[in-house]
Amino acid sequence: MTETACRALLIVPAANTTMTREIAAQCPWIQELLVARVPSPPEGIAGNLPGYRANTMDAARPFVARKPDLVIFGCTAAGFYGGPAGNAATVDGLRALTGAPVVSTSDAMMAVLRHEDAARVAVVTPYAQDVNERLIAYLEGEGVAVTVLDSFLCATAAELLAVTEAQVLAKSLATDLAGADAMFLACSQMPTLGILPRLRAHAGIPVWSSVSATAWAAERAWRAMQRQAA
Repeated sequence: MTETACRALLIVPAANTTMTREIAAQCPWIQELLVARVPSPPEGIAGNLPGYRANTMDAARPFVARKPDLVIFGCTAAGFYGGPAGNAATVDGLRALTGAPVVSTSDAMMAVLRHEDAARVAVVTPYAQDVNERLIAYLEGEGVAVTVLDSFLCATAAELLAVTEAQVLAKSLATDLAGADAMFLACSQMPTLGILPRLRAHAGIPVWSSVSATAWAAERAWRAMQRQAA
């Protein structure tokens, strides 16, 4: 690879239809985007997080020979569901496997909220209630209070995949932002690329999504690597 070229490995849930397109749009500096798709265990992520983590390593393994410069772990729920220690275990495992720096969506979420000095955040998700509770616990455990959480409460993967950008916009516009320093749209499946500018203008506070935060963190990581190599 040349100094300015980046080969990145994006790791997403097998059914994800959003993140590859949105990361490619927001990260034009990635010249080659490899995509590993992680099958969910029969019990789901919530029911078998260790199984999902093992599947993640299995999905990434065939790409090791391609020597990615950067790995992007793009499953928000798989990052936060096991808490910071669970997310760190996945990140450490991927780093050891690939030999490359790893950016996870859960880490990116926290990094961008800290960058925005956001101590209180309004959240929109598609998740079921038990997953929402884990997300709130993750944020609050990292020192960020959740002022409100609005959710589509998707009970199945099919329901999650059916959520449209227009629906995300409508729910986000209806979310009460009183007392919030920022708004976060959590889930790398929820399409947000086309609505973030309108939401930011409407909210008057920073508005980020799982994918936009990941793109932001990935670029920061890549630029830091370039500076170190110079």
